[in-house]
Amino acid sequence: MNKKLASLLAVAAASALALTACGSGESEGSDAGSGVDNGDQKELTIGVFAGWDEGIAVSNLWERILDKKGYDVTLTSADAAPVFTGVSTGDFDMTMDVWLPETHAEYIENYGDKVQELGTWYENAKLTIAVNEDADITSLDELADKADMFDNRIVGIDPGAGLTKATKERVIPGYGLEEMDFVTSSTTAMLTELKKSTDAGDNILVTLWRPHWAYDAFPIKDLEDPKDTLGTAELIKTYGSLTFKEDFPTLAGWMADFKMDDETLFSLENAMFNEADTEDYAPIVDEWISENQEWVDSLTAE
Repeated sequence: MNKKLASLLAVAAASALALTACGSGESEGSDAGSGVDNGDQKELTIGVFAGWDEGIAVSNLWERILDKKGYDVTLTSADAAPVFTGVSTGDFDMTMDVWLPETHAEYIENYGDKVQELGTWYENAKLTIAVNEDADITSLDELADKADMFDNRIVGIDPGAGLTKATKERVIPGYGLEEMDFVTSSTTAMLTELKKSTDAGDNILVTLWRPHWAYDAFPIKDLEDPKDTLGTAELIKTYGSLTFKEDFPTLAGWMADFKMDDETLFSLENAMFNEADTEDYAPIVDEWISENQEWVDSLTAE
């Protein structure tokens, strides 16, 4: 397949940055030619949505898995629009972070006849309101009467985020929380306060979302949302080019079967984005794989 990554990024996403290096492609058992010994093409390009941690995590995970099997993998970071464009034209072979039925519905409507679904790997993507695990509260409909437990504060993220809008427009009026102080600044500031409070054993109430590494890093729990003010859970899917199943028949089967639960995904994200202060993900992911080798091996088992 002819790769046109440079022209794609120059025209459709000039700000896109290369995310990781390619795999070596010289692993034991691989062919030196155009394919690997399982019938798949050797060169694989994965488009990764910039700033979407779960997509960065699973893409790097599969880059390391496939590198060891002889593939030559390139991960390229860009916004959602140029990634979908790239998959639709074959400049990218696949992308692993498509949220449906809502978040990326417009892209599927626009490109649906030029891309194909390869599988659903995560089934619990949603906006949340979370508290420390030992807080004496389980549901948002209790919060108005227990607001003083959290000093009448909801700690939010960026003012312009969709989660912030949902909290302002639906959660707060929906549960009568108008007397609470909704503090917004940034995701980083929220996570800093979350760490400080849970380390100290203090109560804290934050806006959050799944999947996120905070669920692995901190003792927290979601509050139930009986009025569905934050919406229902979405699925995270992998999409590929129209020729993907012909070009990568073995990998297409692996993608169809690939699943990650909360515990496994949050653990990988935590290792990559919280515990390590680097964007050189390969050694981090390799170490994580060694600690979860049986599960990783099952992803490509015959």
